[in-house]
Amino acid sequence: MRSDLKFILISSIAVGLLGFPLTASTVSSKATGKQSILVIMVKFPDVHPSFSAEQLQEKYFVKLDRYLKAVSYEKARIKGKMTDWYTLPHDVAHYRLSRHNLEVEKKRVSRLIQDAVNLADEDEDFSRYSMIFISLGAKHKDYGMMGLCGYPGMLGWQDQLPIKTKTKKQEIPDGVAIFCENAHVGVVFHDMAHIMGGVHKGKRVLPCLYDHDLQAKKGSFRDHYEFYLINVGFYDPMSCHFFDLKKGPPGVCAWTKMRLGWMDSEKTVEIEKGESKTVLIGPLSSGKSKVSVVKIPITSTTYYLIENRQPVGPDKNIPSHGVLIYYCDDGTDECRHGKSPVKLVDANPAVPELKGAPFTGEGRDNYTDAANKISVKILEQDGPNYRVHVSNNN
Repeated sequence: MRSDLKFILISSIAVGLLGFPLTASTVSSKATGKQSILVIMVKFPDVHPSFSAEQLQEKYFVKLDRYLKAVSYEKARIKGKMTDWYTLPHDVAHYRLSRHNLEVEKKRVSRLIQDAVNLADEDEDFSRYSMIFISLGAKHKDYGMMGLCGYPGMLGWQDQLPIKTKTKKQEIPDGVAIFCENAHVGVVFHDMAHIMGGVHKGKRVLPCLYDHDLQAKKGSFRDHYEFYLINVGFYDPMSCHFFDLKKGPPGVCAWTKMRLGWMDSEKTVEIEKGESKTVLIGPLSSGKSKVSVVKIPITSTTYYLIENRQPVGPDKNIPSHGVLIYYCDDGTDECRHGKSPVKLVDANPAVPELKGAPFTGEGRDNYTDAANKISVKILEQDGPNYRVHVSNNN
């Protein structure tokens, strides 16, 4: 673990209100290269698994790896192994969680992690891995949550997990995520990305982009309130894990790529105060785009990001395509109390669920922030590229 940055890994629900600027020290250094994963397969005595080991192997080490390579521009990949099945010492009710993040009992998360690592203690050398996935032979309806990042976060975060294996006293790797057998690849990536992002000065480098307070409410969207669709919607699995359950997760937005250290600086054009520029923006999902994102600074912690989402790679799995504009605030580090570190500017608010958020030449083609004297105008679409004129007169 890097002592200079003191990265500590966390869960999906850590909450805080103080933010930090996106600088070199708050971009993850852990999200590139080989992600070495040990998948511990566990089942409950009273629940029979419905998915075969072969199906789960394909999800964790084929589909997830393919997706990670695509969204990281080949900067990250999956390696590791999957254990044989172990049977937990207690029925599922002993471990079952609330489906709402803010109501999860930490002791139940701790129980499951401790019992699972104890079962694998004799067979595995945990020091070989950078993270652990505990794969449950049960569904969401049995366990309560589809997936979660258990450590650090729900169990607090610190330099070392206070859980060690029972017999060999092995220390646990940097992060532990728990998934039901029917968890979508988007769910798995979401919690793995928290681990890859890490923590800087007690705050997540890559938080959830859905609203935690609204997640605790019932509603009609997938049996929840529409907490997924408040800030970034279907355009990043850190916000909503999938648009179509039968397809892969969407690509990640430029903000997420920046936080994980996947966006090369030469692919970013910054429009400084007092400047106006015309920029040809290529598809975000294509690693061949000369320019992938435009940044418009406002203050030391606030700015806009502009990206072009086209049906390339994982971005085939978003509801609509075009130019997306985000208002970003590094002074906010978690999506709570109505705040978010990144929020879509919705080009078409009449279309529900942010499905019409992109700006296009055929639809709404301009945006103005009068208070900050910023304007964005789509001039034309040139194949998969968009030529955009941006003025920053604040």
